[in-house]
Amino acid sequence: MNSAPSGPTSAASRARARVRELLHGLHGPHPPTTLVDDVMLVVSELVTNAERHGGGLVAFDACLADDAIVISVTDASPELPRTTPRERSAAPGGFGWPLIQRLGRKVDVTRGEHGKTIRVAMSTGHPAAEPR
Repeated sequence: MNSAPSGPTSAASRARARVRELLHGLHGPHPPTTLVDDVMLVVSELVTNAERHGGGLVAFDACLADDAIVISVTDASPELPRTTPRERSAAPGGFGWPLIQRLGRKVDVTRGEHGKTIRVAMSTGHPAAEPR
């Protein structure tokens, strides 16, 4: 999936479906629940943040590399992600970017001419299978 799916719900659900396929192929029919949960959380946060704060989702990609799954999300805003300090009376939210940074083994943000790409590598615990 190299281009952005249309619509906010379908974008996140299609991205999660793509990643779930990759994980099932790597781990068989039942990948570890904690792995799936962590990766799905990161995918959901990245896609949702691109739509809410990044001017729209431009592209999504996920691939297996070595012992990691690499998730890439491109949005239309060159503005770097940031964590907003929370007050007790503040509106809900603001946890996504710190979660992404904590769960990702490596997190890179690259600015482009018309936006940015966030790339997150997460450990799968298994080397990627050889292509068939």
